[in-house]
Amino acid sequence: MNWTKAQRALVVAPQPFFTPRGTPFSVYYRTLVCSEFGLRMDVLTYGEGQDPDLPGVTVRRIPRFRFLGPIPIGPSLHKLFLDVFIALWMFALLCRRRYAFVHAHEEAVFLAVVFRPLFRFKLIYDMHSSLPQQLRNFQFTKRRWLIRMFERLEDLSLRRADVVITICPDLAEYVVPRLKDPTRHVLIENSIFEPVRLKGADAEPPPPAPDLPPGRKAVVYAGTFEPYQGLSLLLEAFVQVRREEPAAFLVLVGGAPAQVEQYRAEAARLGLSDADCRILPRAPQAAARAWTQAAHAQVSPRVSGTNTPLKIYEQLASGVPLVATRIHSHTQVLDDSVAYLAEPEAEAFAAALLAALRDGREGNPRAAAARRRYDERYARPVYERKLRAALERIGVCAG
Repeated sequence: MNWTKAQRALVVAPQPFFTPRGTPFSVYYRTLVCSEFGLRMDVLTYGEGQDPDLPGVTVRRIPRFRFLGPIPIGPSLHKLFLDVFIALWMFALLCRRRYAFVHAHEEAVFLAVVFRPLFRFKLIYDMHSSLPQQLRNFQFTKRRWLIRMFERLEDLSLRRADVVITICPDLAEYVVPRLKDPTRHVLIENSIFEPVRLKGADAEPPPPAPDLPPGRKAVVYAGTFEPYQGLSLLLEAFVQVRREEPAAFLVLVGGAPAQVEQYRAEAARLGLSDADCRILPRAPQAAARAWTQAAHAQVSPRVSGTNTPLKIYEQLASGVPLVATRIHSHTQVLDDSVAYLAEPEAEAFAAALLAALRDGREGNPRAAAARRRYDERYARPVYERKLRAALERIGVCAG
């Protein structure tokens, strides 16, 4: 099947779409690259957020329901309520237009499996995590019957999808044994990070230069402040770093207001003053990137999880030495040749941080090796090749 202007794809993404609280990068970059291939798409998503400025892409939103407040991370009754409307809007769109394929992200695949026999579309399942595992990890429920139901829905979705996309090796290892035909699987890491283009948005002015105390060596964390990110571990480790490297200065950027206050209080309890560290709220992508580029070392102190953090790929490409915990979430991508890895406990992490600061940023062999790994395995051409392979698997010949 060759792609023609008469054909469209339906992308179903049940998540906040392009919000200041965090852009769903995987959906955006899949859509961006497909639009560059010449594909035309309708994107069905939640009401919260801004629309991307992408040729051939129409965003269709369910109502926002402002009285419910912000949409939380992970499984929730809030999302379950919104997904009822996703189902209604999806059915209406499928009735109005014949789509060549449906690209279903996360739990939207359950709806796609239900509608597929009626509308006979090809199905791509973009699997960012195992939903039964999410129910356990976020402690949404302990009811075994409910978890078993999601396990069966997930297995059914894996069997019925024409292509299954996973985002990290751990998830790929989980999925492939469950497929009758492993060639239906494509691993596409969320490894590109160009600026998001929004409709009606003026070009963002360059962010101000980070306000770092002169003569200090900045250690920068940029990301969410969720407990699994290990920021308590980082603060404890940094107390030890300051004893041996007085020039070290810690920056944490990316928290919600309540989280910022929480970690400022924790830093104060540990004896870290404003002269030792700065803990900042969420910032635009460009501003967070400016902090990282000013760093002597960047960190990913995550203490749990199996999926590779999105920020790891940008950290590899940055040229800034990276210190990370030696957990499976990281070691799927990182090893000791490209990062300073340490066990997830304060003394070991402090030792790795000190090693990175003493080795320096300029000419750092691990940072140079990290950049080479990114170029070889994760850069834009590699991403495009993998996405093209997924489309060709369902008969779409992308331009």
